[in-house]
Amino acid sequence: MALFEHKLMQTLRWTLPALGLAWSAQAAAQSEPFQTHDGVVTAEPPSEGPVEDAPLLVDAPVGEPLILEPSAEAVERKFESVVVGTSEARTSGSIHVLKPATLERFERDDPEAILRTVPGVYARGEDGFGLRPNVGLRGVNPNRSKKITLLEDGILFGPAPYSAPAAYYFPLATRMQSIRVLKGPSAIQQGPQTVGGSVDFITRDIPAAESIWLDVAGGGYLYGKAHGVFGASTERAGFLLEGLHLRSDGFKELDTVGGNTGFTRNEWMAKGRYLLVPDGPVRQTLQIKLGYSDEDANETYLGLSDADLAAQPLRRYVATALDHMAWHRTQVVLSHVLEAGSLVVTTSVYRHDLTRVWRKVNRFRGASLSNVLADPRSARNAIYYGVLTGTLDTSSTEDTLLIGPNDRTFVSQGVQSIARWTLATGPLNHHVEVGARFHYDSLDRLHTEDAYLMQGGQLVRTNEPTYTTAHNKDSTHAVALHVTDAIAWGPLVLTPGVRLEIIRSHSVNRLMETSSSGAVEVLMPGMGVYGALTRELGLFAGAYRGFSPPAPGQPSAVLPEKSINYEGGARWTRRGERFEVLGFFSDYSNLTDICTFSSGCINDDLDRQTDAGKAFIHGLEVFGEKTFRPGGGLTFPVSLSYTFTRTRLREDFQSADPQFGNVRAGDELPYVPRHQLYATAGVETSFGGLALSAFYSGAMRERAGQGEAPPGLLTGELLTFDVNANWNFSRWGQLYLSARNILNEQVIVSRRPFGARPNAPRTLILGFKLNV
Repeated sequence: MALFEHKLMQTLRWTLPALGLAWSAQAAAQSEPFQTHDGVVTAEPPSEGPVEDAPLLVDAPVGEPLILEPSAEAVERKFESVVVGTSEARTSGSIHVLKPATLERFERDDPEAILRTVPGVYARGEDGFGLRPNVGLRGVNPNRSKKITLLEDGILFGPAPYSAPAAYYFPLATRMQSIRVLKGPSAIQQGPQTVGGSVDFITRDIPAAESIWLDVAGGGYLYGKAHGVFGASTERAGFLLEGLHLRSDGFKELDTVGGNTGFTRNEWMAKGRYLLVPDGPVRQTLQIKLGYSDEDANETYLGLSDADLAAQPLRRYVATALDHMAWHRTQVVLSHVLEAGSLVVTTSVYRHDLTRVWRKVNRFRGASLSNVLADPRSARNAIYYGVLTGTLDTSSTEDTLLIGPNDRTFVSQGVQSIARWTLATGPLNHHVEVGARFHYDSLDRLHTEDAYLMQGGQLVRTNEPTYTTAHNKDSTHAVALHVTDAIAWGPLVLTPGVRLEIIRSHSVNRLMETSSSGAVEVLMPGMGVYGALTRELGLFAGAYRGFSPPAPGQPSAVLPEKSINYEGGARWTRRGERFEVLGFFSDYSNLTDICTFSSGCINDDLDRQTDAGKAFIHGLEVFGEKTFRPGGGLTFPVSLSYTFTRTRLREDFQSADPQFGNVRAGDELPYVPRHQLYATAGVETSFGGLALSAFYSGAMRERAGQGEAPPGLLTGELLTFDVNANWNFSRWGQLYLSARNILNEQVIVSRRPFGARPNAPRTLILGFKLNV
């Protein structure tokens, strides 16, 4: 027996490196139980594919555990499995995982810039930092990312995902260890927004051993970042503490008065884990996550006229000198994980509270800000424009500026349970997921305005009383159920699924002393299929029902958004390689739009929903990545992501939202580029690396229309390049240099809410990382 054990150890030491794994006796003393993220598995049994493609088994079955310490490549493969029981290579839907090496390659903070690297993801620029991202998937309206399901570790993180899905809070992307974008039939696993899909931000795991990690950086426009992590584990317990501070003085230059136009953000997270029952047939784990976030930003909704942006893109009018956003948020998630053989049940109780106050220029008493900036030289608008820029004093009640805070308080809480079970029935292998969630969220609004005069280039408040424009509360109770089963039979994987949403909403208008209630029930089936032609090449297709709930307080005639979505394509995967091409088609029976401040609406039209009726969105997505390994410790990673999209509204309608207005059948949707491309190339060694990326987005319509759009209703074509270089000066330290938008290309990326806005200018950042 001793001779057998000796030969076994020798065999493992020789064969494990061939599998991308490294033997570590030390790791055996630092083992931790198999962990899953909600809605996601991170390991599955080896497939029939090549040995080098087999996912790492992180959990040994019986007896003394055999602990394998993964190589860097194996760590990357940890993040490949996405749909329960189905690896990223064999899933029947369009799945993209931004892994740690991908996220660190360019050290980006802006979630819009990060997510646009994925095919089928679009963004409408606004502040240049991504503080309040406007992200859409496959043509859905990107305004405030409200048409996609947003999660952190599988838990909804929006301030009020049902009552007010506009994402005025986004977690800081730089503290995420991976980001998962789900489209296609797997979209029904997450809701309530299932038309485009979901984005799940995965936070850092509790380390198996004591670990300290630090990232400090500084750069142009007084950019600053301080990011620290400390964690440790024992056999029964573990913890992680993480803090992040991000700041900038802003790249905008405020007329006359000058000053800071930037922001500061802070995020703190604490995680804890305790093994209640670490051994035996049934293992149980208790986990807790606590979070605190805040922001202080001198941000505005007011942009520039086209001529002013062309002449001085970083300019900001003096009328915005008082604009300011402040918010703070708390988070609590308590989870229990039960593992019994092939059954894993994760139950989480969560609550998020967010309070925000945004004071900003809303309007003139006698004119629309958008209309003034669209034609500032006309006889009527010249006076208003002069007041905005501070070159003229206020001379009447009509050119008095109305400035006021939107004061909002959000609550989001609930309990959800996800059960995953692996079993076999004859020749079929099943990977079943059953989920249930009870959720409540609410939004309390208090919007007020004060009158201000422009006098000598300064804003002066009048003695008029404060005027309340909105005082209401919306709330929603929702029950969501879903079931999926990834059924594998040889080279075929069939994934049927269904989602049920039962929604009850209530709205109270305290100004009008009225209230209303709403009720929606919807069943969303889906089906996906993947067929392997060879070990590397497979075909996949799927169809599912998309759904987006109506906002509370809408008339009874208003309908939810519904669509039938289809996709089909081919995927080639091999170690270090992935090539995918697919077509998608979304057939809307009812496309909806909600009028908000961020889309350019004003008081009387706010929160009003428009049913746009039938629409088509279709397109092509292409993705490829390959890592060339010529030897000598050198690697050359390259990638390409391309999206082609066409949209068509099929019915006439009228909307108060300036993004639509008077629509005729055949009009195209706003803020969907026809062509979008992202490509990277790099070289990496053990001493460091260099990476270059290019991003191109075609011009986008600012308002629904057809034919050639007037210049004032198109964004600019955008082509930017980023470079990142890093030097590993020791095994524990790294220096990096990031250059964003190195050619300093600046165009109009949006005219929402009011006036033209540029993308961020060239910015250089120097940073240092410590990992002990």
